[in-house]
Amino acid sequence: MQNEYKLRILFQILQPGYIVTTSRLNEMGISKDLKNYYLKSGWLEALGRGAYKKPGDQVEWQGALNVIQKQSETKVHVGGLTALSLQGFSHYLRFTSETLYLFTPANTKLPKWFSDYKWNYELFQKQSNFLPDDMGLRQIEVKSIPVEISTPERAILECLLFAPQVFDLVECYQLFGGLVNLKPKLVSELLVNCSSVKVKRLFLYMAEKINHQWFQFLKTDQIDLGKGHRTLANNGVYIAKYMISIPKELEQL
Repeated sequence: MQNEYKLRILFQILQPGYIVTTSRLNEMGISKDLKNYYLKSGWLEALGRGAYKKPGDQVEWQGALNVIQKQSETKVHVGGLTALSLQGFSHYLRFTSETLYLFTPANTKLPKWFSDYKWNYELFQKQSNFLPDDMGLRQIEVKSIPVEISTPERAILECLLFAPQVFDLVECYQLFGGLVNLKPKLVSELLVNCSSVKVKRLFLYMAEKINHQWFQFLKTDQIDLGKGHRTLANNGVYIAKYMISIPKELEQL
């Protein structure tokens, strides 16, 4: 009777799209032997070593990420281009992406069962402390499953962190076209706390160039832009105010 009760509770947790980890099973009092019994009986199915789902359930990345965010101490969030797309900015993108951009603090590894699983997206994990871990994040539902992602204010900074190696600078500028409602207070806080000089200079240059209404409310005098020239394009155009060399095609837009 006790084992049947545990199984009912387990099925309540394993709603469509969700998974459960070994540590969660242990917290529920489900022993290794009982877990193996559930597996052999067809009531539980392994997603990978240390993660399980209902048999036949089609689990996607958001269900797995929810478990990592809620059931472990691993700090990870959806960021950059993926976060912007999830919040409705995909129609401003001139490129398509089948990549899931995830951000974690430096020296943070994602569970092996997650990174090894064959998702429909290519995983791109960026380990970085260029922004505070808890600043500029929000929770949304992706296919009815809550996940933590970057706000648009943080996500665009994360895109610029990859430029120009992963994202083209002109493409990044196109993203600014849709960012008409950024919160200047949050933008200012992020820029003040951002440790990447390149990101801060690029953001301010692009924000000033496109000149959305929120730009005039930024507290730019509090933002440290560092010293020295940054070359972001060969044979580019030098922008003296922000001490960066950028592609000619960007300056001509």
